Amino acid sequence: MDDLHPAFKQAAIEMGYEVDDQPLISREETLEVISNYQGIAVRTKFLIDRELLDLGINLKFVARAGAGLDNIDEAYASQKGIQLLNAPEGNRDAVAEHALGMLLSLMNNFRRADMEIRNGIWDREGNRGYELKGKSVGIIGYGHMGQSFARRLSGFGVHVMAYDKYKTGFSDEFAREVSMEEIVKFSDVLSLHIPLTSETRQMVNEEYFFHFRKPIFFINTARGEVVDTKAVMDAIRQGKILGAGLDVLQTEKFPALGQQDWYAELAQSDKVLLTPHIGGWTFDSYRKISEVLAEKLQLL
Repeated sequence: MDDLHPAFKQAAIEMGYEVDDQPLISREETLEVISNYQGIAVRTKFLIDRELLDLGINLKFVARAGAGLDNIDEAYASQKGIQLLNAPEGNRDAVAEHALGMLLSLMNNFRRADMEIRNGIWDREGNRGYELKGKSVGIIGYGHMGQSFARRLSGFGVHVMAYDKYKTGFSDEFAREVSMEEIVKFSDVLSLHIPLTSETRQMVNEEYFFHFRKPIFFINTARGEVVDTKAVMDAIRQGKILGAGLDVLQTEKFPALGQQDWYAELAQSDKVLLTPHIGGWTFDSYRKISEVLAEKLQLL
């Protein structure tokens, strides 16, 4: 078992499972022993791929402590009759609050203004910001994360539009279902809430940004690989993106991140706000994710 809140372990034991809690176990060690287990609970330590699934001859379920299943070969697991459990309900509020926090920070130049004051610069005009009220916010993906973000926006007097390729008829009191054409025509803000799949990988690229009619604030708390970071930097230089809040990047962690040819420009831009993939990573969501997984395990 990966590093999960103790709530999951305790609940599993109460259901009659014998839990082997090994948060530091390596992939190689896991491959050696996985045949002994009926289930495995993971975060993002390593891929649950064909090799592991083939060796897990007794596996009945894989529990993913988080929302995305992109580190699991879903199709192959399904083919082998292995149940997949995830917990987007556990961190959707954390992600939504993080996205909103990034947006407000960008629109009001919090990071730049803070740094300037610390360096003896008092520049009111240079840090004049924007209000959310009256703006149009485009949400791509209206699942747990997108819906939670829309709810958080409801008190700001904004027009919330949502596009989801795989859902229809989902308009609610928080967002209006629209076409992608409306998203690119009317959005002042664009926020991504879609999973990483073969279809969405590098979906947001130079051509994607080209179609937007107005300069936008851009937020990504989904998956970094969905976005071409070079295209983001190009759009910032062209004035198509006024500010970008990126909690996720197509390459994460050092030293690999520092070796990317786009990293230097990204790091130096005062129009980019960066966080280390912590959108769903609160003390509260750590507990809630385990509780949600436990509830779903009970239903197996």
